[in-house]
Amino acid sequence: MNRRLARLRAVQALFQIDLTGIEWKDALANSLEDNEEVTPFLEEIMSGTLAHQEEINEILKGNLSNWTLDRVGNVDRAVLRMAVHEMKYIDDIPTNVTFNEAIELAKAFGGEESGRFVNGVLSNVVKTLGKEKN
Repeated sequence: MNRRLARLRAVQALFQIDLTGIEWKDALANSLEDNEEVTPFLEEIMSGTLAHQEEINEILKGNLSNWTLDRVGNVDRAVLRMAVHEMKYIDDIPTNVTFNEAIELAKAFGGEESGRFVNGVLSNVVKTLGKEKN
């Protein structure tokens, strides 16, 4: 499983957790196709996003213009949380890669509008974290 597919599965599982409160390993198992296995990267982004969710939520709240985190769509919220986790806690992934992958995931699930929304929020987050998008 490549990292792009791992991110997709993570968003699906984070979405389930947000809606139902299901345990993360169960949500992840529900998201995998029959021939897929959990990779170390997938486990890292899932467990890390959940472990740091409170801090990630605070970062997001500080970077939402005229929105509350509760008002953000569930899929967009899952994408944003995962992207902030990657940008803040995984040093070997360039910020621009995380940024672009998050926008593409948002577009895949929610269309162009979601892509633009995630782009705007993450642009603010990048500035807050003092990271470069290049």
